[in-house]
Amino acid sequence: MCQLEKRNVAILVISQVMFMVAAITVMTLSGVVGQQLSPDPGLATLPIAFMMLGTVISTLPASLFMKKVGRRRGFIVGAALGGAGGGVLSFAGVAIQSFAVFCLGSLLLGLYQGFAMYYRFAALDVASPSFRSRAISFVLAGGVAAAFLGPWNASAMGELVPAVPSGGPYLIIAVLALVAIALLSQLKVPYVGEPHEGESTRPMGTIARNPAFLVALAAGAIGYAIMILVMTATPLAMRANDFEMGQVAFIMQWHVLGMYAPSFFTGSLIARFGLGRILTAGCLILVGTAVTTLLGATLVHFWVALVLLGVGWNFLFIGGSTLLATLHTEAERGKVQGVNDLVIFAMVTVGSLMSGTLLHHLGWETMNLLMLAPIGVVALLILWMRLNRASLPVAQTRTS
Repeated sequence: MCQLEKRNVAILVISQVMFMVAAITVMTLSGVVGQQLSPDPGLATLPIAFMMLGTVISTLPASLFMKKVGRRRGFIVGAALGGAGGGVLSFAGVAIQSFAVFCLGSLLLGLYQGFAMYYRFAALDVASPSFRSRAISFVLAGGVAAAFLGPWNASAMGELVPAVPSGGPYLIIAVLALVAIALLSQLKVPYVGEPHEGESTRPMGTIARNPAFLVALAAGAIGYAIMILVMTATPLAMRANDFEMGQVAFIMQWHVLGMYAPSFFTGSLIARFGLGRILTAGCLILVGTAVTTLLGATLVHFWVALVLLGVGWNFLFIGGSTLLATLHTEAERGKVQGVNDLVIFAMVTVGSLMSGTLLHHLGWETMNLLMLAPIGVVALLILWMRLNRASLPVAQTRTS
């Protein structure tokens, strides 16, 4: 691995940490702040929904924008408008006690996420073929540091500005976004990773008919939606079982570690065993989550279930992202990656909105059992892909 590769991947890893601190801070704190500012307690989590909405509506435009101007400029725009702008606007909403302004700030933070989700694809652009799966794993591994820094920011920085209680963490988000901008300005994407004009492209429908594309899309979208749905329901389920908030925080922190800690070796596992086997393992691990919830509702059961949920998501998300990168040319990159992430975050938004309703009407155990159906869909698609190896691209190696 050359020096340029190391520097580029390091920039993306640190930028990922900056972004993940923002995302985890919002998931930890914005519901509480929303409850304080909203005219209706039922709207408390609306700021989080606005962040997800901002991600959904910006994901495809962000990809197409970067196809025109390049990764570096696109990432800087996302961090400036979404990260710095969203952090400052959220702080302003808390300062003037305006729920509408706070929600608008959350919407911009969703835009930050819409751009930052492409850090993993940028890692593929700046890495040599032999290093790509490990590069994307290292970038996602930035979530390990954020698992500690995000909750710390949400709690410890609450009184950073005494006159604006709970506003400080949003100022920190803005400052970290500025740090990310400074780093991203030094990102050097090789020419092969920049968009090429004038190349012929296949219709999206043609690409979508490839079994491998459907597997990549389903692994990312269904795996992410299941993870968000169960994760969002976990604090409610634990509180219903009389666990304290400190215990809830402990479980959620381990869940985030389960999501990102495997990233240190997921790429190596893909290189050794192949994408097909790692994707299948991700499905089986998510099945383990559902089975664990049937065995009991102690702290240990929640811990095992949520760690498995995080690891299963990691295998499916990294595996799906790596597979997707083999299915398009440089000229097709913008639309393919944009459609992929648009579908993912549309599914994530639906999952987060359904979580409370499913938990209320079905209960914790039944809700988790219901997740076996979409997991089965992903497993069947993987089997279909492996039975149709002739349709796989030459660039894809060791898929089974």
